[in-house]
Amino acid sequence: MFQNDAEVITAGLDIEKVRNDFPLLKRTVFNKPLVYFDNAATSQKPFIVLDALEDYYRRYNSNVHRGVHSLSQEATEAYEEARRKVAAFINAKHSHEIIFTRGTTESINLVASSFSKKFLKEGDSILISAMEHHSNIVPWQMVCEEKNTKLEVIAMNNQGELLMDDFEKKLADKVKLVSVTYVSNSLGTINPVDKIIRLAHSKNIPVLIDAAQAVVHLPIDVQKLDADFVAFSGHKIYGPTGLGILYGKEEWLNKLPPYQGGGEMIKTVTFEKTTYNELPYKFEAGTPDVAGAIGLGVAIDYLEGLGRENIYKAEDELLEYAMQALSSVKGLRFIGPLKNRVGSISFLLDDFHPFDVGEILDKQGIAVRTGHHCTQPVMDFFNIPGTVRASLSFYNTKAEIDQLVKGLERARMILS
Repeated sequence: MFQNDAEVITAGLDIEKVRNDFPLLKRTVFNKPLVYFDNAATSQKPFIVLDALEDYYRRYNSNVHRGVHSLSQEATEAYEEARRKVAAFINAKHSHEIIFTRGTTESINLVASSFSKKFLKEGDSILISAMEHHSNIVPWQMVCEEKNTKLEVIAMNNQGELLMDDFEKKLADKVKLVSVTYVSNSLGTINPVDKIIRLAHSKNIPVLIDAAQAVVHLPIDVQKLDADFVAFSGHKIYGPTGLGILYGKEEWLNKLPPYQGGGEMIKTVTFEKTTYNELPYKFEAGTPDVAGAIGLGVAIDYLEGLGRENIYKAEDELLEYAMQALSSVKGLRFIGPLKNRVGSISFLLDDFHPFDVGEILDKQGIAVRTGHHCTQPVMDFFNIPGTVRASLSFYNTKAEIDQLVKGLERARMILS
């Protein structure tokens, strides 16, 4: 077993204090202390976020915008303040470039639907990568079927890295949009999105970045990246579930038609004609998740309070330790790159089915994700049924990684 430093201070963070901020980390599972390594699926929530949700529903629960009474005005201000916090978090030029959605999936569907209505015609193509989540595959397949367009795929190698030569070759005139993940949820790969955006823009092709797995592990500056669209989810960054973000450049959002019709996204309605609202409300039909937006804003406050650089350093330390520790497990095979990655670690243990390994780990109080992780084409590429995925957060510890190693050794013994 590797030496566990066990120090309380890691990369500028008081880990013991940080862990006390997250009530669910104190749970037990099968009478064992919970070890939560499923952060890529969803993160846990600090007390400050949970308190903000309760405070909204207890003190000023009301619909936002248009209301003249005090509760509505309080809710509206809190809701719009959350939008401003998100804009600052990713350095958007304008807060009205931030669209609240239900998650990364809806954000991508919004772009796919609205973009295709105005900018796709028969014979055009959309370019994605071989490591996309289903939410960045299926919407484009639906669009291609409807518009009789083609879905092109950037190939990857056996290390789970994109082949940039193949990308440049496929970046043809027929490509009308590139939509790629910043970080693979199943492989942990960090893709060279800055180069992808630069090459696409050299041919006047817009780019959508799926940042669901990147926004929590990497600093994202949308102006520096120069991405046209960026999508991510609040629950990946310690906020509530059911709340997502679509960032879009003002010029693009103004060009796109609305995604849904209804209240809020209109200025005037008659039976003859509807005039659409200005940004961002043009894309926010109906009553929004007010509490979710407020909770996400508070989650951002929490992260900023800890210091994002401190968080990134802590996660880098944990990743390095985890890769070294897991390498000591006999029969363990990593799926994905060993470098230029984040802490979503996919692996197989001998020839045992991932579900069996995950179930035995669960009985030891260790929560990991097993299966294809909504990336079935990735699993088909590697000719495997799925993987075990242990995904790290800054609130995890080296001692928990040691427990994972022991758990895997026990699983190997039982399954053998």
